[in-house]
Amino acid sequence: LYRLGRAIVRLRKLVLAAWAALLVLLIAATAVLGGTLQDDFTIPGTESQRGLDVLGQRFDMLAGASAQIVFATTDGTPVADHADTVQRVTQEAAELPDVAFVQNPLDPDLPGEVSDDGTVAIAQLQADVGLGDVTDELREGLLDLAERETGEGLDVIVGGAILGLSSVPLSPTEILGVVLALVVLAVTFRGLLAAGMPILTALIGTGVATCAILIVARWTEISATTPTLSIMLGLAVGIDYALFILSRHRGNLAQGMAVEESIARSVATAGSAVVFAGATVIIALLGLFIVDIPFLTGMGVAAAGAVAIAVLVALTFLPAVLAMLGERLRPAAGSAAARLAAPADPDGPPRMSQRWIHLVLRRPWVTIGAVV
Repeated sequence: LYRLGRAIVRLRKLVLAAWAALLVLLIAATAVLGGTLQDDFTIPGTESQRGLDVLGQRFDMLAGASAQIVFATTDGTPVADHADTVQRVTQEAAELPDVAFVQNPLDPDLPGEVSDDGTVAIAQLQADVGLGDVTDELREGLLDLAERETGEGLDVIVGGAILGLSSVPLSPTEILGVVLALVVLAVTFRGLLAAGMPILTALIGTGVATCAILIVARWTEISATTPTLSIMLGLAVGIDYALFILSRHRGNLAQGMAVEESIARSVATAGSAVVFAGATVIIALLGLFIVDIPFLTGMGVAAAGAVAIAVLVALTFLPAVLAMLGERLRPAAGSAAARLAAPADPDGPPRMSQRWIHLVLRRPWVTIGAVV
């Protein structure tokens, strides 16, 4: 690792160009070869899956997604007083795409579909497609129908599996998490330049991993949840592993060490922790093979790949960036950043971290008991 760090310092432009070329190539390949993620999940060997398989073979319409349309009066009158509305809603719902049938809850041959006090009725809706194949047209059609028919004395409400999500989509939450991480790092490092390094490396690694997943999806089934998991883990460990090396590098610079030597030593020391931590996480994720559920295995392999890429980025891309920045990351003498990065003075007043350690070790069993 020490030799690797020194080599990257000397070849920093080539290393950065290689990572940039790889990312651009993968983005282009994703646009051309990117596959489709799967929303349907199967769990081979379980009783519930065998039951669904039987339904699909013998009663295919019952193996699809379902929903419920609830009719509830708001004035305490019987729902039967709104029989025309109930009939109209069930007929219009049955005409929506991919709907196999809708039961009228006021049908006398369907006991149990109306509450004992007669104010609530439930219509069962069955689609002839699985949850992963339910279209937005069907979901929006049901919601629009319920909103349009809710009126004087009657609420029409739609619920059930059809309105649920079969995957966990990316959302602004991930972006908010990155922004908050940047703020915390900026406060910690007393500057945006140093704070931006872990974020940049995490984004590079996550981008490479996500493109690779989408390309592989062209030839194998990958669940729609897989990229979300790999992005979450990629961002987390990408920031974490970069912090290991960056913190050690800043500490070395604060002590007056030369930039090249500091990077080499940081990769050799903190980099070994990165390799060990990454290997541990990868082994744990690959343990999902034991469960023998295909979509979970795929998620574990993809997430493990994202962690492996994060390790490679921390050991190669980050040192190259640190070498390009050179002296700009060295804390100014006497600054708060320099005091934070420099080792503690044994003759000076104890730092808060030292006081904390002394407090914890003064009564170790008390500490252990409190944590447990």
